[in-house]
Amino acid sequence: MKTALSVKQKFGYGLGDTASNIVFQMVANFMLIFYTDVFGLTAAAAGTLLLVVRLFDGITDPVMGTIADRTRARLGGYRPYLLYLAVPFGVFAVLAFYTPDWSSNGKLIYAYVTYGLLMTIYTAINIPYGALGGTMTTDPTERASLQSYRFAMAMFAMFLVVWAIPKLVLFFGGGNEQKGYPIAMLVMSVLAIICFVLCYFFTSEEKFDASTYQKAKLSDFYTLIKNSQWTLVALISLFTLILIGVRSSVAPHYIKYYLEAPDLLSPFLTVAATGSVLGAIATHLLTKKIQKIRLFKIALWVVIVSHLLFFIVPSSSLSLIFGLFFIANFAHMIITPLMFSMVADTIDFGEKMSGKKLTAIAFSGHLLAIKLGFAIGGALAGWLLSMFGYIANQSQSAEALQGILIAFAGIPTLCMLAAVLFISRYRLTETTVLDIQHSLSK
Repeated sequence: MKTALSVKQKFGYGLGDTASNIVFQMVANFMLIFYTDVFGLTAAAAGTLLLVVRLFDGITDPVMGTIADRTRARLGGYRPYLLYLAVPFGVFAVLAFYTPDWSSNGKLIYAYVTYGLLMTIYTAINIPYGALGGTMTTDPTERASLQSYRFAMAMFAMFLVVWAIPKLVLFFGGGNEQKGYPIAMLVMSVLAIICFVLCYFFTSEEKFDASTYQKAKLSDFYTLIKNSQWTLVALISLFTLILIGVRSSVAPHYIKYYLEAPDLLSPFLTVAATGSVLGAIATHLLTKKIQKIRLFKIALWVVIVSHLLFFIVPSSSLSLIFGLFFIANFAHMIITPLMFSMVADTIDFGEKMSGKKLTAIAFSGHLLAIKLGFAIGGALAGWLLSMFGYIANQSQSAEALQGILIAFAGIPTLCMLAAVLFISRYRLTETTVLDIQHSLSK
């Protein structure tokens, strides 16, 4: 049984998340403005599209998980998906950002089909990829190290996408974004395909032991919902992802129309990515000095205050706005890893309360909350733009600009206030968790 992985294996595994995040970051940061300003959908139609497809994507997760767990191929259980689905993944990424010369109804159907197929392929390749990490080694320390490589490579993809896409669209389109987007995605898709193929060849997986897996029972899901601490974390995650979904979707509109600085889109998003990476690094250091629930609460209030200040700072004060966005993303990336670590703590709490250790169900339920939040956030962005009278590629009315600001800063503030309410009822401090673990070990 493997206890150590080489740097090549860890780097190779991380390349898989580089490939996955090329599409995820495109969807999070550019899909809404592509649909409204380039493709030609109304903001309301685009918002509904994002909600419907992302909700369907959440439903396909457990289905794909079941299929992947039962796969027994000569090339492996999970790795074959990386090899066989890499090209379809790249193809649908390009098609989703292509604008056909069709009627409005025809284009809407095209958008649903291509975006839906893209996210289905994304799920079909990303779920086995995630599971692969658990089979490459059984050593807990090596697993943690493996995931650190994965996170680092995911952050690289985020940097690459937000920095390069606006430049590639302009370079290949020459001012014609309908031409520039698919060619830019073709470049990124080729890179994603190469990363997935290298991930396949650089990694290996342990043999599958069916005896270690148990089928989920309906009663287990009921037991999970009764776990009050898990429910609180799931609700916090839901609202946190609503924040991400709405803010990332409308950030290009905020730059293009509210700040009237479309050329600053790439630097603006790059500043956010920098803040996120530094926030993640700071979390590792801060948790050594500050109790994590207290740190979590501090970060929540930093996010709230930084977003409220967007309503006060004039749109002409670009340096201050960039600084606020950096701070907001820095604090937000402190919240995210702490939030994921809290899920594991709630599993121990649930085991003590019910006698059942529902690890897989707890994490899959948490993933469902995340995807639901991201779906709601993306839809809210489109619906708010429509509600306030947004019209693509025109000077926006004062009302429309106010709607953009509400989506960019107001909704995130409300989401974090809700998280403050939920975290105030959370009881699993480090001392409490250690006591629970001690009692379970007897």
